[in-house]
Amino acid sequence: MRTNTTKAKIQAGETAYGLFVRYPDPTLAEVLAYQGWDFLVFDGEHGTIEPRDCENLVRAAELHDVTPIARVPTNHQATILRYLDTGAQGVQVPWVNTGADAAAVVRAAKYGPLGARGLAAVRAAEFGQRGSLTDYVEEANRETLVVVQIEGTTAVDNLSEILAVPGIDVVFVGPTDLSNSLGLPGQPLHPTAQGVMQQIADAVTRSPAAFGIMVPNLQYAREWRARGAQYITINFESLVAPVMRGYLQAARS
Repeated sequence: MRTNTTKAKIQAGETAYGLFVRYPDPTLAEVLAYQGWDFLVFDGEHGTIEPRDCENLVRAAELHDVTPIARVPTNHQATILRYLDTGAQGVQVPWVNTGADAAAVVRAAKYGPLGARGLAAVRAAEFGQRGSLTDYVEEANRETLVVVQIEGTTAVDNLSEILAVPGIDVVFVGPTDLSNSLGLPGQPLHPTAQGVMQQIADAVTRSPAAFGIMVPNLQYAREWRARGAQYITINFESLVAPVMRGYLQAARS
């Protein structure tokens, strides 16, 4: 199994940068992997990416040693299993609201004795063609990155119990849903929303987990790095749209 370079970077106290991709096109993923991202998040929650798509996207990321991470649509053991079986080196799970939710994520992502993930000679285990499943289980438990998303006020209220769950590598804020839960739909940059995000960041950085967040642009990437984020993501559209619009405006002027 490959070394999870993103997990290693975070554990070394560094910051890793990733891109969210919601399109099930491995050629696009391959082109993006050339750009130097630490990781790519293949979005099965707000995109059309199914496990079969994810497997090919993972292959594309692996060509350039970019860490492939799957955002699953739901915190369900069978769903997490299918996405991880594709060879994704991490799982990002939305709407983790309680300690029990967080424990369920770890249980689904890790093999025994750390969890209850089902074991088979799938692509993640190199189809059983190299090494033993015994060795694979040990490697997978060590290398798989577990990311839980804090997206609502219930999760904020239960943050201490979420942070107490062993095996959580990154606690990630979803600014859009969090601001919506605060009564500020479409306003993740509102001072109230930003204040709650900082409250979460402060708590996470005092725990064994790393703090992660989605940013809208370079300015906020730099700002959140200074505020302790080690897992910083941005949407594909947030990067591409301003460049395209700027080009067209300049070309037509």
